[in-house]
Amino acid sequence: MTSSPAELQNFVAGSFVEGTATFENTNPVDGSLVSLIHEADRGIVDAAVVGARAALNGPWGSSTVAERAALLRRIADGIESRFDEFVTAEVADTGKPLALAEQMDVTRALVNFRTFADIISTAGTESFLTDTAGGGTALNYAVRKPLGVVAIIVPWNLPLLLLTWKVAPALACGNAVVVKPSEDTPSTATLLAEVIRDAGAASGVYNVVHGFGGNSAGQFLTEHPGINGVTFTGASATGSTIMRTVAPRLLPVSFELGGKNAALVFDDCDVERAVEGLTRSVFTNTGQVCLCTERVYIQRGVYKEVVAGLVEKAKGLRLGRPGAEGTTTGPLISDKHRVKVQGAFATALTEGAEVLVGGGVPDLGADLAGGSWIEPTLWAGLDNSASVMRDEIFGPVAGLVPFDTEEEGIHLANDTDYGLAASVWSSNIDRAHRVARRMEVGISWVNTWYLRDLRSPFGGSGLSGIGREGGQHSLNFYTELTNVCVAS
Repeated sequence: MTSSPAELQNFVAGSFVEGTATFENTNPVDGSLVSLIHEADRGIVDAAVVGARAALNGPWGSSTVAERAALLRRIADGIESRFDEFVTAEVADTGKPLALAEQMDVTRALVNFRTFADIISTAGTESFLTDTAGGGTALNYAVRKPLGVVAIIVPWNLPLLLLTWKVAPALACGNAVVVKPSEDTPSTATLLAEVIRDAGAASGVYNVVHGFGGNSAGQFLTEHPGINGVTFTGASATGSTIMRTVAPRLLPVSFELGGKNAALVFDDCDVERAVEGLTRSVFTNTGQVCLCTERVYIQRGVYKEVVAGLVEKAKGLRLGRPGAEGTTTGPLISDKHRVKVQGAFATALTEGAEVLVGGGVPDLGADLAGGSWIEPTLWAGLDNSASVMRDEIFGPVAGLVPFDTEEEGIHLANDTDYGLAASVWSSNIDRAHRVARRMEVGISWVNTWYLRDLRSPFGGSGLSGIGREGGQHSLNFYTELTNVCVAS
């Protein structure tokens, strides 16, 4: 006898609320049913926004920095005490390897809350003392106020990590939030509601509405007249849609969008280190990270050596169940996304790609036949005129291209409509600094990848987004500044 699947409800003004309809949440490892999700209609979204506004009009609206920092630390403790539950939920939704969920997703979630508790506790504002025309002085100082009700819309690739990256600073600044997680990964946002409630947050401070984009929770939330701003991580096209929706109200937006990230590998690099780093940057989370590398430009002197190393590493990746010994790589998030990635694979062949490794769907046996699996893939033989070298694929794939001079490499890397991240691999420190700062991106790594200081600015330009997150930059988005001028 099989048990009924779990049901995940919306979380509105401190209580879980049934939706008017449900949809299935499936495991991309084998296609099995994880849970039934209650979809929020327009009325539920409205109740969430109204509940968030009520929280701001209550004691939460006058909470002190010390009180908010203490809440964030209790939330972090709550995640830590339920660490295994969060890992299980994240793995069931995404299919990613167990170790990756533990080390990247859930650990970073609790670190996000602790980091912003520390940041808000020490944050200051500008102040100026100036002379006046009458011989006196004037003190100008800025006061931070919450932005208000913030709509937070997060993607499926790093559901808990990116959710907490936004929720933590929003709450630190005294806002109330309405969260719309991806329909593909709703579990950890719902579990976080329990943790935030149990940590003592006021009713309405944190709300979750489940559903889809158009004509569902996402659209209802961004159209709602009661929100004061939107922060979104996801596809560039969706960001454009949200921007059009909120433009008549001139709402502030913070967008971290798509990428077609480049790596520049110079012939003076440490080849072993570069190959190791590039393997991570191309294939981590099955290539489903906005910061992953899809274009690798390699100086001709080390081209063959680097390509051979990357092919060997790709062949050594092990696809399998998240908890199985030796598993390095999980499935794509869904069959829908696999169709998109396979379409890019087919296009690459028509554009003249030489498949060095991968390029298809692996045979992992009947047990995993229902999963959304794809082979780690590397191409050669393409240049920047190929559509697959210009359009984001968001899978475990990269095109490898030789170049000759430093200027040529910089031009190739910057020849894109996106501008999120780049990595530079060189043992020449002068070249490393010179090239890294010329990358037209929000973050430029040298001899590493995905190394972050959470106080530093994070975001992109062009089709990769608007605004910056991290440290003081997050506080600037989630607050309004009022300048107070006092004359003596």
